[in-house]
Amino acid sequence: MTKTAIIIPARYNSKRLQGKPLLKVCDKPIIQWVWERAVQVKSADEVIIATDNQEILDCAKAFGANVEMTSENHKCGSDRIVEVAKRHPDFEYIINLQGDEPMINTDCVEEVIRLIKEDKTVDISTLLAPIKEDEDVDDPNMVKCVTDVSGFALYFSRSKIPYERNLGIAKFYKHIGIYGYRRDSLFKMTELEQPEMERAESLEQLRALYNGMRIKTSIVEYKAIGIDTLEDFNAFKKLVESK
Repeated sequence: MTKTAIIIPARYNSKRLQGKPLLKVCDKPIIQWVWERAVQVKSADEVIIATDNQEILDCAKAFGANVEMTSENHKCGSDRIVEVAKRHPDFEYIINLQGDEPMINTDCVEEVIRLIKEDKTVDISTLLAPIKEDEDVDDPNMVKCVTDVSGFALYFSRSKIPYERNLGIAKFYKHIGIYGYRRDSLFKMTELEQPEMERAESLEQLRALYNGMRIKTSIVEYKAIGIDTLEDFNAFKKLVESK
């Protein structure tokens, strides 16, 4: 039997916020907030937290999660996910769910799974959302994407794409960092060399595009709450406590 698995990479040594998965809001660590959302996804057969830290491992076990230890030497979350996927040959569809989005919408995860399952020509699936604030278009931390008429990604960039030679025509979409992979596509992508454009933009998905892999997107109405900095964490904490 083939399975669909959500794998949540959770590393301790984040450059901008050390020990991020263990920070608590309402007495729950961030990684538990994410895991509780993930286990609500009906299309997923398994949810696994993949970590490189014993404290995160122990924490995840304490709140009942399925968690596996991975190498400390991985350069990115995709490599950590590959290590776990190799231990589970029945995982045919693998969802990379970031461990720092505690309010992730389960419908969005369901959509990523639908995209990767319904079309055998799709290697990777992901989501986009309309950019509604003008200043966000020029923000390099907000990754933009342009697609073809069928929703396949043409390019991702930290720059403003498309360039507005003629103002008021273009619509802009931000990338939401949830990925769905076919098993063989995940392994293929992580084994490829980084092309120049990936190194320039620091965007791993460009490696897939550069090598002719097909990334299917879907546009959703979703405002991500990612936690990258202490300011992000405090904003999330304030939001939760206000409710």
